[in-house]
Amino acid sequence: MFTHAAIANLNGLEMMVYNYVIKNRDKVMYMTIRELADATGVSTTTVLRFCRKLNCDGYSEFRVRFKLYLEQNDEQLVNFGPSEIISFFKSTNNEEFDNLIDQAVNIICSSERIIFVGAGTSGALAKYGARFFSNVGKFSNHIDDPYFPVTNDMAKNALAIVLSVSGETEEILRFASQFSLHNCKVFSITSHENSSLAKLADFNISWHIPLTRVGGVYDITTQIPVIYILETIGRKLAKKMT
Repeated sequence: MFTHAAIANLNGLEMMVYNYVIKNRDKVMYMTIRELADATGVSTTTVLRFCRKLNCDGYSEFRVRFKLYLEQNDEQLVNFGPSEIISFFKSTNNEEFDNLIDQAVNIICSSERIIFVGAGTSGALAKYGARFFSNVGKFSNHIDDPYFPVTNDMAKNALAIVLSVSGETEEILRFASQFSLHNCKVFSITSHENSSLAKLADFNISWHIPLTRVGGVYDITTQIPVIYILETIGRKLAKKMT
């Protein structure tokens, strides 16, 4: 039901509905369209657009299909963890997501140097990504210092793989802009393709997991999708390079 193609087609307001539905699946089953709209802070028209983008004729059909979806996946949800993680993995199990991974591999193969960029938790994953890609034979560096200078020599024939949960971090956007100004391709991995970083990048893969913050400041959003995407690309890259 929640395929990668369907979720990727949602706009910002519709993503708010999706995030609420995933986190409150037991409540949604008994909510009217007006109650869901009020709970998510959007209009009933937005909820209807959300339903139609999931290939439902209306809200009534959405509730029926959503109930069936939950019944079919209840055992998986109990055994493997939070619903949003399961939803992510189910959304990647299709040809469209495989094609995105293949495109990423081709872009990486055509680049002489790979530079991973990230700050905070994403900085730690940038270091992990650089090491993982180096392990499979594509030497990579990482930058986790938001004030590291970007030069012509660094950006020449390089690909910057920029990691950001929100895709709105000011320092990361500055990094991406500087790489672009130096004619360096930018490949972003973000939580949603409507973010500023995704729009600035030459290529983007998004993972559609609700952002979670402590006290509205500290980001504790799961990074499992990012690791999965990096490792999937790395393994396909290894096969292509052998």
